[in-house]
Amino acid sequence: MYGSDGFTIYDIQLWAEGLSVTLSIFLISSFLGLLLGCIVGLVRYYRVPIIGKILMMISEFLKNSPVLVQLFLVYFGVPALIAFDMTPNLAAIITLTGNTTAFIAVIVISSIEAIDFKQLEAARSFALSERLILSKIIFPQSLAIAMPLLVGLAINQLQVTSLISVIGVIDLTRVGDIINQRTFEPFLVWPIIGATYFIMAKSIERIGARLERRFSAYHISNQI
Repeated sequence: MYGSDGFTIYDIQLWAEGLSVTLSIFLISSFLGLLLGCIVGLVRYYRVPIIGKILMMISEFLKNSPVLVQLFLVYFGVPALIAFDMTPNLAAIITLTGNTTAFIAVIVISSIEAIDFKQLEAARSFALSERLILSKIIFPQSLAIAMPLLVGLAINQLQVTSLISVIGVIDLTRVGDIINQRTFEPFLVWPIIGATYFIMAKSIERIGARLERRFSAYHISNQI
């Protein structure tokens, strides 16, 4: 497929395939992590008995243990435990989803606690339902507070995806390694791979900045 030396047109195809794998795993795990993280955060914030404590223990483990260890645990441990055919890509999605969930939960809790408590007291004094308070007061304001943290987490999790190559995922980092081993051009290959991650990170940062300005305006208007 490849020549003995030098770059070929297939390297561009391989780079594109690795990029698509990295993006798909990042986007899927980020979406699921955001969804589950909000649920876990609310359960912990409202101090749901038993479940809240269990989720807290799990999230603390995921936050404070290396992602690489978590990858090995999911990829090698789960199949040995329940005889499940675990693919590298699925193991990567499960691991990154769990890790993202743990950090999102913390962001959710801290963002809600940063809201002026007097607003919540006033809303409850008017006999508003907790569901209405959550959707109309807590959610919009906490999102404005959390946006910079969410952007930072997204960029960090994008970088963390570079670890998934160790379990056999043909992602962007693994593609860089494959091309480098064939061409022996590390000072060309790795700057290109690094620049690709950089462009993706800057794109997230710019999108996040726009969302941050949009939601911060809402937050300021509610404080006036």
